Amino acid sequence: MRRHDPQFFGCRICAGHLGYNARMSMNAEQLVQKLSAVLLEAGRRVCTAESCTGGLIAKTFTDLAGSSDWFERGFVTYSNAAKSEMLAVPPTVIEDYGAVSEPVAVAMASGALRHSQADYAIAVTGVAGPGGGSAEKPVGTVWIAVAAPEQLVSKLFQFDGGRAAVRDATLNAALELLLDVMDSD
Repeated sequence: MRRHDPQFFGCRICAGHLGYNARMSMNAEQLVQKLSAVLLEAGRRVCTAESCTGGLIAKTFTDLAGSSDWFERGFVTYSNAAKSEMLAVPPTVIEDYGAVSEPVAVAMASGALRHSQADYAIAVTGVAGPGGGSAEKPVGTVWIAVAAPEQLVSKLFQFDGGRAAVRDATLNAALELLLDVMDSD
């Protein structure tokens, strides 16, 4: 676990790779049903801030009837300008680290939480492909961050496959990370 400037991030951040657990064999629909049950039981709500998934997480949430009881809102911030305008991601952070980076994912999650009435925010930013990758950030590179009032967790992932596979893998990893954070909350 690393500590970052609390003025910018507001809480603790840890980075790493998601470990495998019993939920890894669940598909997105099953993960959303599990998430729904946990959120409803706790009386909590979630919002999303999505870049590379373009609203896929929010769409998957709203595929479940009754999701308005726990899904507060979604931000699709595909462009850098949208990240800054909608989520207050400082343009200098995007310039200094690039849109696909831990600081941007963290700022997106923090901004979504501040600009909503949700208890949790999940943010994703990555390179879905087929283009846009680099030696430093190849196609499949994705940062996911989850913000809660008392914690902020970010993780780096490297997914294989084409655009659809990367987006689907990001969806599942985001749901897993959110459930992991909620389990520890």
